[in-house]
This record gives sequence, C-alpha cells and structure tokens, in this order.
Amino acid sequence: MRVLIAQASPVIGDVAGNTESCLAAVRAAEAQRARVLVCPELVLSGYPPRDLLERADLVAACRSAAERVAAASGECIVVFGTPWVDGGLRNSAVVAHRGRIVAVRHKSLLPTYDVFDEGRYFVPEHDPRPVEVDGLRLGVTICEDIWNEPGLVRHAYALDPVERVRGCELVVNLSASPFHAGKAALRAELVSRQARQAAAPLVYANMVGGNDELLFDGGSLVASASGQILFQGAQFAPGLSLVETSGGPVEPRFAEFAPEVLEALTMGTRDYAQRTGFRTAVLGLSGGIDSALVAAIAARALGAHNVLGLGMPGPYSSEGSISDARSLAEALGMPLEIVPITPAWNAFNEALEPLFRGRKPDVTEENLQARARGTVLMAASNKFAHLLLTTGNKSEMAVGYCTLYGDMNGGLALIGDVFKTDVYRLSRQVNVSGPLIPESTLTKPPSAELAPNQKDEDSLPPYAVLDGILRLYVEGVQDTESIVARGYERALVERVIRMVVRSEYKRWQAAPVLRVSPRAFGSGRRIPLAQRWQ
Repeated sequence: MRVLIAQASPVIGDVAGNTESCLAAVRAAEAQRARVLVCPELVLSGYPPRDLLERADLVAACRSAAERVAAASGECIVVFGTPWVDGGLRNSAVVAHRGRIVAVRHKSLLPTYDVFDEGRYFVPEHDPRPVEVDGLRLGVTICEDIWNEPGLVRHAYALDPVERVRGCELVVNLSASPFHAGKAALRAELVSRQARQAAAPLVYANMVGGNDELLFDGGSLVASASGQILFQGAQFAPGLSLVETSGGPVEPRFAEFAPEVLEALTMGTRDYAQRTGFRTAVLGLSGGIDSALVAAIAARALGAHNVLGLGMPGPYSSEGSISDARSLAEALGMPLEIVPITPAWNAFNEALEPLFRGRKPDVTEENLQARARGTVLMAASNKFAHLLLTTGNKSEMAVGYCTLYGDMNGGLALIGDVFKTDVYRLSRQVNVSGPLIPESTLTKPPSAELAPNQKDEDSLPPYAVLDGILRLYVEGVQDTESIVARGYERALVERVIRMVVRSEYKRWQAAPVLRVSPRAFGSGRRIPLAQRWQ
C-alpha cells in the first residue's frame, strides 16, 4: 500500500498557514497516487495549543479548516489531526475521502504527566474502533494511544487502543511526540512492538519543529505487521515521504548524543526566533565555554551575521577572555562589540556606599557586575530588537550559580537543559567541522570572573561530580539515600540538594529552556516555591 507521510511543522495558532501545508500534502498525495495520506496530531492548531483551546474561535477555525482540507481530498484517503467538538472538546483525527469527511476518531489516552496536560482540555474516547473507508479497514490512533507497552514505558492504561484495532489492514498513528536525547530508539522499538500487536503495518507520522520550549524531531516510522522497520524519516526536517508498506526492512539509525542535541538546539533556536518575530539575536561573549556554545548554535540557526556578541570586560576579567571572544567571533563570522562594565560597576558601588557603609564586600558586589552586564544586554536587545539569548547551563541553573537580573536576563535559554559536562561534548562536536571554538576556551578552568582569580570550583564541586548527583536527583528523581548508595559522599549530596531546593525561585523567573532531556526545568517539572521537603 502506498502511504504518504506528511512530517509537518505546524505553528501554534497559525490555522491558515497550517491548513495550506495540509492542502499541499493532499495535492502531493493525489499526484503520487498514494492510497493514504497521514498528517501529525493537531496539525491544524499546532501542538501544544494549551489554553488557546479554551478559545471557541480557534476551535471553530480548526473545524472550518478541517472541512476545507476534506473538500480537497480525492481518491487518496486523508487522515489529519485537529481539535473537534463531539460531546466535549476532543483531540481528534479526521478521515476524509472524495471531498468529504467520512469519519472522525478521537484520542483515547490523554497524558497528564511530564510536559503533558491533555486531561485539562480534552474528553477521552472510551470506545476506539476502526474506520471502514473505500474498502479499507483502517485503525486510527493518536500519539499516546500507542504508548501503552508494558515493560517499555512506565505509564500503563487500562484501555489498550491498539488491541481495539487489531486485524485492520493498516494502522496509523498521528503523533506530536516531544524530543529528548535518545528517544528515537525508544520510539522505533515501540512502533515495532505495536505493529506486531496490531498484526498490521503501522504508520507513525510525527510532528517536527520547535514550539516554545518543546522540540519535535519528526523521525516518522513505518513498521510491517511482523514488526520490521520499513521506513525511518529524517530528524529535525519537515517533508513528504512516500512509503510502500510491502517494501523491505531498513536498519534504523540513531544519531549519537552530541550531533542529535546540537541539531535539536539549532532547530529550536531558529523556530523560536522565527515564530516570535525575531530575525536577530544578541548575547554576552565572555570567552567562556557556555557563551561560545550558545554563539555557535545561534550562528547555525540564524546566520552568523544576525548574531551580535557583546564582550563586557569588568574589573576582574582576564586578557584571555576578550581574546578568546574575539577569536570565536572571527571564526564564526559574527560581529563583536566591546562594552566595558567597570565604569557602571564603580557607579553602582559609589551610589550604594552610604547604604552599605561598614559592611565588607561580598557576593552582592560580585552580582552587581553580572547585573551591569545584564543591563547592557537588555539595552542592546531593546535598541536593536534583538532576541537576547541567555548562556547559563543546566548545572548552574540547578544549583543557583547564576544571577537574577544579570546573566539570567533574556528571552531564550538555549542550553538551560544541558549539563556543564555535556556543554563540553557539544562544543567538541561544533569543532568537528573546523576549529570554531578556541582550544583555550575548551581547556581553561571555568570562571565567572567576578572576583580575583575566581574559579567555579571555589563555590561548586567539580562538574563531573556535581552533574552526576544532579542527573540522579533532578532527572532521575532519586532521594538522598539512593544517591549516596551510588558512591557519593553524603554531606556533598545533602549540600547539592539544598542548593537545588533553595534556587527554585530563580528558575521560576528564568527564560524558557529548550528541552533536550527527559526532565528539563520548565513545564515538565513543577516544584512549589514555599515548601520544606528536601
């Protein structure tokens, strides 16, 4: 059977634009004589629409758009996702053929874990059943409906939609499955198993693109009734793919961590900027590894000439910091401006001297340097309409080694879900294509340079140790005893956990973080501010 997969990149709320994309896919399917066209979940509204679903006008616009797409269908059976009102609001798949809607099927399993909150908006389907259309018995499932495989996923449901469509000639899954590193392999195994359970070829059409902090990587799949993978779509790229379900198997390929995450962050940065109306960006270039990686990603995403770097030397900045920033900017081909912050810092100290009289300098004066830099960056953002990119990593955000209204200023946190040790891995990957990030940046000890001869390890454990604890506590949700049992010193574990808990208020005020791990700071991790459980 010839199936066309539309690996679409819908923009949330752009119903008109998303509809045109679907219509183009319908025309292509007819031209290529596909038997079935499959588009992703909620392709007309974009995913996740969140509280836009409470707007009756948006839902009505999607209904009109669905009828327009259906009217364009011909001999090809067209299946696409949209919000739909039927005994309440549904997450639905419309099946169209020969100019009309022949069936609508609704999502049964509504996830409410991690970044998902579908139970807030949608009514579930309790009786999923196949569709009979043009002599084809078609099983229609939507994303979570197939994520119910014991031993492979942790969320078990009493209802098994795949079992309800077992024996159909074809099963389709309309998906908007958010990316995290390594998820492609999990999906391939899941699709393979569910195709075997359905005893039918399974077509998995996944969304692509960045919507706020969530990244969708595509990687659509087709599996035979015996579970062999017949097709694997590209990651991070929209497109149309014609697949024959009677074809031979292919060997799935999965990108290594650093290339995969680098591509995800590049796509996420590009789409966030475009979808929020920015063409250019600005960031502080300190000569350190974090800002170097953010600059390299931004240059890939937006074009180096559209990314402005600001070097902002202060009273404790080393000569190497500015020379490394210059080398990076030259290698990337991006503009660099130098704006010293020592005069502003001195002015702050002079203004505050009467208030602080008799008190020794401490972290307050250090943070004033970061806040002076934050003010310069915000001024450049305002004056030139640049998107301000923050450069903090996940390790720093976790323990609060960052300054509110200083280095945390910005509209997007590119690497806020990348641990410091992984920042180095990604930076080495950047340099695979050439020496863009200076070797001195990669090898010098990390430092905020807010005090004489300051090093990060003056305040934090070595990053290799810190990240090991944070992976277990933040991503693995392990408690103190479990982490200590892994060989970490108890006092150190307790200290790190205290830092994480005390820094929650900073993360509530942080820029949106592009999600590349199974548990990022943001919508998928909801910790109260006023709480005492550690």
